[in-house]
Amino acid sequence: MIVEMRTYHCAPGRLPALNERFTQTTLGFFEKYGIRQIGFWTTLAGPSNHTLTYLLQWESLAEREQKWNAFQADPQWIAKRAESEAEKPIVERIENQFLQPTAYSALK
Repeated sequence: MIVEMRTYHCAPGRLPALNERFTQTTLGFFEKYGIRQIGFWTTLAGPSNHTLTYLLQWESLAEREQKWNAFQADPQWIAKRAESEAEKPIVERIENQFLQPTAYSALK
């Protein structure tokens, strides 16, 4: 198992729009493509409260590449994402990391 940690740094005041896009649109596409989420978090205390961090679970990097690329290329997703940013951009930058559990991790 591999865990992908993705952190979205939103433009000021745009975190509510990102949360709405996930609940109304993105999670449906995740389901369509078999993308498994572990959880989503907003930053309570830290350098910025304009961030959303979430974890995705993958069996391998090959699975991630296949499913993520299919999701990103979906014409309906592209249209919905553009629609959600018609007023102004939501995300300024994205960071992602791929994490591999240790032998002593509770999550494996």
